[in-house]
Amino acid sequence: MNEAVYKGFRQDELEYQYNPRISVPEYPELAKVRAAQARKVRESAKSWLNIAYGASPRERLDIYAATNPAGPVLIYIHGGYWRSGSKEDNCNFVPTFTERGATVALIEYDLCPNVTVTDIVRQTRSAIAWIYKNILRYGGDPAKLFVSGHSAGGHLTAMALAHDWGHDGLPHDLIKGAVATSGVYDLEMVMKISVQEQVRMTAEVAAKNNPLLHPPRVKCPLIVAVGAAEPEGWQQMSKDYFEFCQRSGMTVDYLVEPNANHYTMTEHLLDATRPLTQAMIKQLGI
Repeated sequence: MNEAVYKGFRQDELEYQYNPRISVPEYPELAKVRAAQARKVRESAKSWLNIAYGASPRERLDIYAATNPAGPVLIYIHGGYWRSGSKEDNCNFVPTFTERGATVALIEYDLCPNVTVTDIVRQTRSAIAWIYKNILRYGGDPAKLFVSGHSAGGHLTAMALAHDWGHDGLPHDLIKGAVATSGVYDLEMVMKISVQEQVRMTAEVAAKNNPLLHPPRVKCPLIVAVGAAEPEGWQQMSKDYFEFCQRSGMTVDYLVEPNANHYTMTEHLLDATRPLTQAMIKQLGI
């Protein structure tokens, strides 16, 4: 029982290290706060909601208008370990960026176990392509697309960078900058913890969608961020991806957000003085 089974951790340590619902037991209360903040944004901000980018009922996106047209576009992918979460509950940070001139688009996608992670990667790439082709009519500049995601969304951001956009007839440099926060970068780990009951990861799916096996093809500026209060194993996963991107020739920065756990990272984006928020504003040029 004392034998290390993954990255030096014993089996009985893995849940704390790699399941944020265990390391942050107060997550239900934090999620309620975020959802309440998000509800106020959806009720008050100028927006276009539930726009279809695909055939599935969850292949939808929300677009929030910038105060000034023709500015950069921030595409955001929510987390939830691919098996929970919604765009409706994760838009609380939107005014930080729309008030500074960025259009913000939040992507929704199908969830495990109804689909696989491979399906979700395909869906989010399709959503990004749709935004590139259509965002002009919503006031955004398609030549200034930036992608950010948290947790599972961090993984999906990494897989967007690993995609050959030219193969789809789109610009190879379609993404101008990216921010991946608290991402799930090592998919083999998922098969060793309880989220596997819903995610149903296989070795084949893990290999096909593991960012540590698929270097970024889009060579844009990248920020890999993680919360200072996140467990050692989770932080190491972000550091491993950061170092992998460095070796791949990316212009990449590693940011440890002070006093942030897995569930307060996005809440920090409501505060323009926070290091992560400042880094994103700088990357967007707003």
